[in-house]
Amino acid sequence: MNREQYTRLEQIPNIGPSLAEDLRLVGISHPRDLIGRDPYEMYEELCLKTGERHDPCVIDAFISAVRFMEGEPKRPWWAYTSERKHKLASMDSSGQTKSSCGRPPEGSR
Repeated sequence: MNREQYTRLEQIPNIGPSLAEDLRLVGISHPRDLIGRDPYEMYEELCLKTGERHDPCVIDAFISAVRFMEGEPKRPWWAYTSERKHKLASMDSSGQTKSSCGRPPEGSR
């Protein structure tokens, strides 16, 4: 399928108006901007820019959007939940994740 036909973020499977706005906050203004992006970094950037921790399911939607624009078939966002949980668990055990999207851990102030 030719992804060039997608000109608006809301045309991407699993991306509605709210997630489209989140994508714009992290510098994604056109569907092709998703190609090559890291959904986990996009999520961290979103949390930093908004100053709040978003539901981790946002990562699933970001994964689905990036993968779709990179040529994979469309899949529901929840098809990526297990992958995300596994990756975050492995990142946590290696100490590579940022705490609470850029906020210091509770009690560290």
